[in-house]
Amino acid sequence: MKLPNTPSMSLKGKHALVTGASSGIGQACAVAMAEAGATVVCAARGKHRLDETVDAMKAQGWSAEALILDQSNLGSLKLAMATPFDIIVNSAGIVRHKSALETQPKDFDAVMDVNLRSAYFLSTYAAQAMKTANIKGSIIHISSQMGHIGGIDRTVYCTSKHALEGMVKAMAIEWGELGIRINTICPTFIRTPLTDATLNDPERAAWINEKIKLGRVGEVEDIMGAALYLASSASSMVTGTHLLVDGGWTAG
Repeated sequence: MKLPNTPSMSLKGKHALVTGASSGIGQACAVAMAEAGATVVCAARGKHRLDETVDAMKAQGWSAEALILDQSNLGSLKLAMATPFDIIVNSAGIVRHKSALETQPKDFDAVMDVNLRSAYFLSTYAAQAMKTANIKGSIIHISSQMGHIGGIDRTVYCTSKHALEGMVKAMAIEWGELGIRINTICPTFIRTPLTDATLNDPERAAWINEKIKLGRVGEVEDIMGAALYLASSASSMVTGTHLLVDGGWTAG
């Protein structure tokens, strides 16, 4: 009897790019890729924290380099994506915590520019490079549980993430025959510098803890396994879908 082999989650020999890699979820995803053996390009807008991240990764013996990138600048983004990568993890994103009635066009445009527009063209530029190089790659977007539900003072954010989920499904249909996979990871509230203000508000924290069935907010480590799975051959039959890492929030 020949037993099946468990697919490997090793990324040795793979070339990965992670955006938003200077802190939070992006940094954690960069670490996960590098620890699994990938050569990782860590991209972000700010140089100081990005350099600190790359230096710390290199100190662990991992292969990493820094790329200053404002991905809302499509010219810079296209240039960065001209190099074919095996794995793309897009963790860049912004929020504007306002009610729908208080939201101004400038708020709407800012959120959509980063969360949707840049994500769209990052995907198409990366997929084109993969196609040209005949790479059967994996594109992973850090979306949100708010791409599947609504949230208080998050109407524009929810709009951007719902749109991102639809975008990924359509792109997966187009690129399936090329062997290019595209998926999202949808976290609940994760403890990062960007969520400190929300999690330190007693009223908001109580609402969040009541919604998360596992009784705690997420840590960046909770996202690392999901990112590694979607990046590796262990998920070779997974495309056009989402992986909810929400502690049961959307279960009911």
